[in-house]
Amino acid sequence: MASKNLAGRRKVIFAFLLLFGPASLLIFISSKGCEHKFKTLDDFGPAINYKFTDSRGKNFSSKDFEGDIVLISTIQERCPDSCAVAFWQLDQAIYQYIRKNNKKIMKRVRIISFATDGQGKPLKDLSILSQFMKDNVEGYNPDIWMIAKGNARDIYDFKSNNKSLLQKGDEYYGGEAFQELILLLDKQNHLRMVLSGKTEGMIRRMKEHIALLQKQYDKAAAKKTIQQ
Repeated sequence: MASKNLAGRRKVIFAFLLLFGPASLLIFISSKGCEHKFKTLDDFGPAINYKFTDSRGKNFSSKDFEGDIVLISTIQERCPDSCAVAFWQLDQAIYQYIRKNNKKIMKRVRIISFATDGQGKPLKDLSILSQFMKDNVEGYNPDIWMIAKGNARDIYDFKSNNKSLLQKGDEYYGGEAFQELILLLDKQNHLRMVLSGKTEGMIRRMKEHIALLQKQYDKAAAKKTIQQ
């Protein structure tokens, strides 16, 4: 019986959970079971070909990040350290790890934080947020963690089972659910994970999913080498 239960668990290839409620944001959680207990993240489809201007006035598009793993979040000028995303946890758990290991474990990972006015609209002036990053983030590198001016709503416009990441409600910061979410985009600009950015636990879980995605790429590269 135990062996049958184990076999049944190994056959689970899709898990997709949507949570809505006064105390929670919309969350996509997914994984696929593979041989040797190796898991891969599900692919929720391509993100838009987004564009933005960073705090230095440089223009970028999603094409500039082909081959990079990208985290998308928001940041607000009025309270950048606490409004919608747990800033300190994002810095300590993910950015500092990227900064110290970007050429090793965390290969080519970027963070793009879209500045909003708190109501979900793009912030026009990034100067205050740029100075905030310099003052509050150890070893701040604007090439790794970018503060962006652009329409974040377009990037967050994903739907599944008639549910949307653009859900609105008084329970969300500024009435916009997307401002509290972090997206994980793969090297082909496909959405691979969405988690709330409000708690340390969720941010640490996102870090684990980044590592899982990198293992997926490493495994594919190793398989290709063997075949050659």
